Amino acid sequence: MWRVNDSLAYCQQRYKSGEKKSTNSELQKLFITKAKKTEEREWLSEVSNIPLQQSLNDLNRRGERPFAPTNFFKSTQGKRKGRPVRPPKFKSRKSKQTARFTKGGFKVSQHKVYLAKIGRLKTIWSRELPSEPSSVTVIKDSANRYFLSFVVEIQPEILPKTDNSVGIDLGIKTFATFSDGTKVDAPKPLKKRIKKYRKLSKSLSKKTKGSKRYEKARARVAKFHGKLKDTRTDFLHKLSTKIIRENQTVVLEDLNVSGMIKNRKLSRAISDLGWRTFRTFLEGKAEKYGRDFRVISRP
Repeated sequence: MWRVNDSLAYCQQRYKSGEKKSTNSELQKLFITKAKKTEEREWLSEVSNIPLQQSLNDLNRRGERPFAPTNFFKSTQGKRKGRPVRPPKFKSRKSKQTARFTKGGFKVSQHKVYLAKIGRLKTIWSRELPSEPSSVTVIKDSANRYFLSFVVEIQPEILPKTDNSVGIDLGIKTFATFSDGTKVDAPKPLKKRIKKYRKLSKSLSKKTKGSKRYEKARARVAKFHGKLKDTRTDFLHKLSTKIIRENQTVVLEDLNVSGMIKNRKLSRAISDLGWRTFRTFLEGKAEKYGRDFRVISRP
């Protein structure tokens, strides 16, 4: 995290002063190689170089290095499709943290995963890897939970064609109404646990920021949000998979989610539903299984 923040601050300073931009290799030499020789960063020699280098590579690609031809500037110039990329910002120690290991930095066995300069980690697999991974990312979320995310190559799995098609209308009271009249209710995990959330938030607000009690209360709130996200994601995955498997063509109305959540009365309910994630799941699974996914404009 520190190397990303230090590099970002350094690049922003050079940009404001009108100095020549630094290349990725120059930043790696400055914030990895030379940093190891300082007393403040000498501990960097105890960890693998691979995630250190990958973090600066990601910094350049995501647009967190201003004035570089990255996603952020391509977005502001209209050269990048999709939603606008947010401007660069510094990372927080309390938010999600990641470290990516490429080939040579990890090894996968039946029950354990070896990471360079870390050792063997006992792993609980959620599924079998379909092929040999090209990289693995260690993820620590704000609730201090650890996950391993692998990049693997898969072959497209084309499902048998069907004559079924469906139109989907998303709503707040009823999550999805299908064109055949079928309705699906969402779990709404936050709404069901709103009293507990308020209790945890109230407890956190009474603690002194930076104290041990504050950190424990913050971790409890983060763990609570983690469970909400898991419940919501599980529901959206199961529903989107069922829809894609049963229908050849799926039509979804284009919703202005970012605009709707600005309504204070609806923002919490909309965020609790996960409309944007649901659309992303449908798009990805339709491409994976050879289905036709369409988004129609709002009337």
